[in-house]
Amino acid sequence: MALVTTAEVCDTNPQLIVSGELRALQPIFQIYGRRQIFSGPVVTLKAYEDNVLIREFLEEKGDGRVLVVDGGGSLRCAILGGNPVVRAQNNGWAGIVVNGCIRDVDEINGCDIGVRALASHPMKANRKGVGEKHVPITVGGTRISDGEWLYADTDGILISRTEASV
Repeated sequence: MALVTTAEVCDTNPQLIVSGELRALQPIFQIYGRRQIFSGPVVTLKAYEDNVLIREFLEEKGDGRVLVVDGGGSLRCAILGGNPVVRAQNNGWAGIVVNGCIRDVDEINGCDIGVRALASHPMKANRKGVGEKHVPITVGGTRISDGEWLYADTDGILISRTEASV
């Protein structure tokens, strides 16, 4: 599969931008992991300062999907660390986008997976298992639904209702 850049997707699909079927997330995310360009169908999760459901998802087979976590933009603790990212890499996830913080940055940067997050933070999250799976979320100023497509590279992150063509 050839890697598609976000700029190419935007340039070849102006009608999808006008219709709202193709949206860009606000440029608020830091780039982590060795895979700077990644894409795939979205799996959504809402989890505020709790990492139990994130860990559960990443233990499943990823099949090239991208986990998008609405962590409420919290900068008070990390909801994703190195061990679950290693598991995600080994289970075939294409990437993880976190509207919140991560930790174990050096370990994550050694993984062949794409990770985007607001920042890093040394404190770990709660483990209560609170959150909602497969629900519409708002991340980076954009509404994201389960099953939509995410495209990420060094220029930014796009969400498309369907798999984009270039």
